Amino acid sequence: MRFRTVIGSVLASTMAAAAGLVATTAPAAARDTATLIPGVTQLVDTAAGGGRVFVSTTDRIVVADASGTLTGTITGLASPTGLAITPDGSRVYAALSGSNEIAEIDAATLAVTRRIDLSAYPSPTNLSLDGDRLWVGYGVKGSFVGGVLSLDLSAAASAPVQVADRMYGAPLVAGAGTTVATGESGLSPSNLRVYDVSTTPATLRGIIDGSANGLWDLNDLTITPDGAQAITVFPGSGLDVWDTTTLTKVRTYGSRSEYPGAPRSVVRSADGAYLAAAFDGDTYGPYAAVYDSASATRTYQTTITNNATLVAGSLSVMGHDLFALQEDRQRNRYYLWRVEGATLQASTLTLSPAGTATALDPFPLTGRLTLPDGTAPGEQPIEISRTLPDGTTAVVGTVSTAADGTFTATDTPPVGGSVSYTAIWDGSPTVRWSKTTTKVDVATHATSLTLTGPTTGNASRSLTLTGRLSTAGDVPTPAGSVAVWRVVTNRNGTTVLDLAPATLAADGSFTITDTPPVGGTYTYHARYDGNATFSLSHVAYDVVIRGGAG
Repeated sequence: MRFRTVIGSVLASTMAAAAGLVATTAPAAARDTATLIPGVTQLVDTAAGGGRVFVSTTDRIVVADASGTLTGTITGLASPTGLAITPDGSRVYAALSGSNEIAEIDAATLAVTRRIDLSAYPSPTNLSLDGDRLWVGYGVKGSFVGGVLSLDLSAAASAPVQVADRMYGAPLVAGAGTTVATGESGLSPSNLRVYDVSTTPATLRGIIDGSANGLWDLNDLTITPDGAQAITVFPGSGLDVWDTTTLTKVRTYGSRSEYPGAPRSVVRSADGAYLAAAFDGDTYGPYAAVYDSASATRTYQTTITNNATLVAGSLSVMGHDLFALQEDRQRNRYYLWRVEGATLQASTLTLSPAGTATALDPFPLTGRLTLPDGTAPGEQPIEISRTLPDGTTAVVGTVSTAADGTFTATDTPPVGGSVSYTAIWDGSPTVRWSKTTTKVDVATHATSLTLTGPTTGNASRSLTLTGRLSTAGDVPTPAGSVAVWRVVTNRNGTTVLDLAPATLAADGSFTITDTPPVGGTYTYHARYDGNATFSLSHVAYDVVIRGGAG
């Protein structure tokens, strides 16, 4: 059985139609969102886990829930930068570059539970957490006193242990198992160092030469849980995977020609099955892509959200969702960007008009929901929204799919022009939500004008014509008026004169009253100019006037 729902209605009046007041329901929140973070001038990093997202800003940490909605703020922090979160989401660690400390935060209460003094290691900036071991990249840019240290978080008084030193600034760092990878950010070329940290002091395994490998300006760095592979983000190279023992490149996810822009951030899913990356587009805004870790095949790419700039290294994953930061400094606007269901299997949704469309006339749209494994989806709700030519968007109803995923919706567009229809399926725990949009060229509703009255008359005598504006189908006639003018032709030539507009009655009728001053052939014109809903129409009527000086 096919489910069919009418999702529009003929308007009670033309004014309501012209205003687009068909649906009063606001559109549902976008499944991919960009949440404005007010009162900040810079965004730095994210950490996500336990149903919360933490965002470090200039002087505070902002907290959001799993949907990206802001829920709290942690203040009293001196320039928080890098963040790290425990796998269970219970504790958050923040590098405080302004006070040279590491803050440990209870994620549930948002209270700072302890502060670890790093006064001998200026400007701690970048963090990597592996079990109870926290790796810290510290240093003031350009000072060449930066480096990497480790902290044993299980100790009551954790003492810093030096891993690397004499670096340009605060390096990026990624540690797991007995391996730490670190690289300079802001240098071209950027060398990568790999350390064996199974003993103290750590042993340098080797350096991946940035110049020889074309590695310019490191944006982000992560590592596999076993420490066997490091993954780097270089704008000119891409998403490269390095063996941390042989220091050779294992593979590159995607190809440089595949990236419409520069990669800025990378993150692995908790189970290691997927690798996600965020990009700045060449000519448009940021986007994210997801790759299967085993095959390096791209499984998903988002649509564009806005023209803000991605914050390098700010990508986090929680469940199947991605979170990153965007800055629009020109407009002083800062966002937490959420990509919902990015690592789920993809569904496909289609939508197309089944015929021609006219304002105020019902017309059908048909579509289909297809699941990734090809099985029948059964009855599923599909939300339909409509965007009018003026940009007004509203949810106009919900339809249900038949067992095979097909559906039909019927809408009555209130205006003509290019109207967009969007269908959205909310997805399931195992399949990503899907969305599709189709544009429909909607014709304005046809109108016609008639004039009746005498065909002859006398000069200086009142003349009355009766007119009517009609619409096709069971549609109320619009309110307003029609333009009126007359054209007089006699032995003196031709003259044109605008007359007063004629007001339309509720049934579309109107009258034209005139007193012809001279004899001749009078052609009376009436024109309805139309609007966003109704089309223009025109009628002319001839009257022969006797007598007078004409």
